[in-house]
Amino acid sequence: MRNIRKLLWLGMLCLALSACGGKSVEEKPRETVAESESVVERESFAEREMQEDEKLTIADITPTELVADMKIGWSLGNTLDAFGRTDLTSEICWGNPVTTPEMIAAVVDRGFNVVRIPVTWVGHVSAPPEYKINDKWMARVKEVVDYAYDRGVYVIINLHHEEWLYPSYENEEEIIKRVSALWKQIAEEFKDYDEHLIFEGLNEPRKMGTNVEWNGGDKEGQEVVNHVLAEFVKVVRESGGNNTLRHLMIPGYGASSSKRAIKAIELPEDDKLIVSVHAYIPYDFALNTAGKAQWNNDTRDIDELMELLDKEFVSKGIPVIIGEFGAMNKENDEERIAWAKYYISAAKEIGVPCIWWDNNAFTTDGENFGLLDRRALNFPNEELVEALISSAQ
Repeated sequence: MRNIRKLLWLGMLCLALSACGGKSVEEKPRETVAESESVVERESFAEREMQEDEKLTIADITPTELVADMKIGWSLGNTLDAFGRTDLTSEICWGNPVTTPEMIAAVVDRGFNVVRIPVTWVGHVSAPPEYKINDKWMARVKEVVDYAYDRGVYVIINLHHEEWLYPSYENEEEIIKRVSALWKQIAEEFKDYDEHLIFEGLNEPRKMGTNVEWNGGDKEGQEVVNHVLAEFVKVVRESGGNNTLRHLMIPGYGASSSKRAIKAIELPEDDKLIVSVHAYIPYDFALNTAGKAQWNNDTRDIDELMELLDKEFVSKGIPVIIGEFGAMNKENDEERIAWAKYYISAAKEIGVPCIWWDNNAFTTDGENFGLLDRRALNFPNEELVEALISSAQ
């Protein structure tokens, strides 16, 4: 009886399906259903990608192409990177005036097409674990960035005098948390800026106060710096927007120009990275306040550095920016001019742009790297400025 009822029921079902034009699911192979769903998914994904791409306002160019457009740079030193206060007056607490659009205009109009704006965030950040950047400080940094960005030149911002950053295995986890928290906020604030804004992960990360502070570091310090910068890249990329294609500068230990530090740099897997190196060389002439005022055409250190950068990076398609360089004023203008011409020409030959460290100091007992007199809005040593700019063209 049960079999008869089953046959009658199946017959009625077939007639119903036939009457309404229906088809048995078995008539459509499972593979076809899966393939159909996959096509829909692929089309939806492609549409989402297209929508996301349409929102981007940043050029998808290689870092080599970007760096090739840079000629010569200028740093707003000892200003937003000054520290010692926790309000907006920290900008002037080292004796420099408040930055104005006219200062940046003077630099850009003179021929510098890269403006590096070092920023120290310590003193403007809340306690852990939030590490929230003060809104007024962030707004002020953005305002100064816009002075240069709105002129169409390249702008570099970073984490500068973050003296809490001691690269050891013991500190690594906490350093990564803090650096990540800061860059998440900075990346979010500037995510809509185009390729003219560059993020420099750290300034000169090193073991301060030790015998390896300035000599290229030790294995521990080098490895921790590499790990922290890998996290920096990850955080920026995950922030989305134009940051998915933003060019990022990566220094080695101390941003040192020593062979040991340069060869220890391990770049993360990413196709928008630029190596950052600082090189005040030869040291006795360029940076040592107790050193010599005569350069005497001593090209050895410059030649060796350019050869090393070319071998390790440039020849492999990895661009380099000398993010800080300069020779302090020791009342030796002719020597500095000759040195500048050689230095810039040697760097240009391998495609490396250089950024002068300008701290607005001209006649102090310390490091006199001033180019632009920020109060008078002129360049006291016009011949030196001309040497820098003309040699970079």
